[in-house]
Amino acid sequence: MTTVSNPKRPLRSGDLSRAAGVSTDTLRHYERLGILKKPPRTEGGYRVYPPESLDRVLLIRNALASGFTLKELVSILRVRDAGGTPCRQVAKLAHEKVEQLNGQIAQLTHLRDSLIRTALEWDRRTEGIPHGGRANLLESLSTEKRKQANNPKGDVDEVTVDYRVTGDSGFGLRSKRTHVPHARAASGGR
Repeated sequence: MTTVSNPKRPLRSGDLSRAAGVSTDTLRHYERLGILKKPPRTEGGYRVYPPESLDRVLLIRNALASGFTLKELVSILRVRDAGGTPCRQVAKLAHEKVEQLNGQIAQLTHLRDSLIRTALEWDRRTEGIPHGGRANLLESLSTEKRKQANNPKGDVDEVTVDYRVTGDSGFGLRSKRTHVPHARAASGGR
């Protein structure tokens, strides 16, 4: 991002785009959406943005970086520009975004744990394979998915992963596999 030498003077599109760290195409897109006012043009046809346009573009960029969408910003900024106060709407959207992130984190955690179990199982499977032999590791993914689909609440293997510094890489995994029966099976099928 470039600084503007005189933030009180009007900015041509190239100056604004450099100062805000966006392309001139992005500025035009913001104009089409109505979240950046269309600037007047010089006699030569150049766009000349008022100085406050830099603050507006930075506001948009920061909101996008925080997870707000352009569609949401169109609605919020339209209310704001008309003299309204969309603060409660903005806060509500922020809370919704936190909940969405929590869901994504839970999914990623599940994926990571599943991948750790898979990698440990593949390590076990490849130990006995002679050099150049195949273990069909990727094919085993579909077999594992079928097992999970057919037994979503059945017996599961629990893997305890022990992270240790080992070897040249400085990182290694050690696992201990224990059998954990499904709660219904453990209670005698009640």
